[in-house]
Amino acid sequence: MTKLEIDTAYGPARAELHCAEEGIAVLMLGHGAGGGIGAKDLVAVTRAAQAAGVHVALVEQPYRVAGRRAPAPATQLDTAWLTVADEISARFDALPIVFGGRSSGARVACRTAAAGQAVAVLCLAFPEHPPGKPEKTRQAELDAVEAPTLVIQGERDPFGLPKGGPHHEIVVLKGDHNLSADLEGVSRAAAEWLERVLRPLT
Repeated sequence: MTKLEIDTAYGPARAELHCAEEGIAVLMLGHGAGGGIGAKDLVAVTRAAQAAGVHVALVEQPYRVAGRRAPAPATQLDTAWLTVADEISARFDALPIVFGGRSSGARVACRTAAAGQAVAVLCLAFPEHPPGKPEKTRQAELDAVEAPTLVIQGERDPFGLPKGGPHHEIVVLKGDHNLSADLEGVSRAAAEWLERVLRPLT
């Protein structure tokens, strides 16, 4: 495991690299709004991706590196993420890059997928709407992604259940927003999907 500190316009971000033996792609994973890269589902997906031959970069946004819990505005999150993506891409010699993350990190991955030339997007617990406010939907962020996208969602997630679409599929597992009730299911779904979407590119 290697740790990088990457300067962004909003302060330093960090990336924790977990490399596969022979990597065919790179998966960047972002954390949730108030959580960190140690979330159980992020750890499970990191291990599954490595086993599938995919390098993983767990990315800490600048506000977390600075010790703040309240998330930065979306434009700052997206800009910092793309700066890290450039650095990761250069380090791995232009291997295909997959964007992903949990909750807020999933939204960042969706919003930046086109600009960052991500070949696919992996969303863990996409927050479809704030709890109890289904009218404030974020479905448009998901629908705007044209790359193959997988959403892994808990069946009792108070943040709602996104709708599937032509470019994205939804896997619903037991549990809620933290996805810890079925980590084996999370790992399996992520590994199978990564293998399927990356096979044509290798």
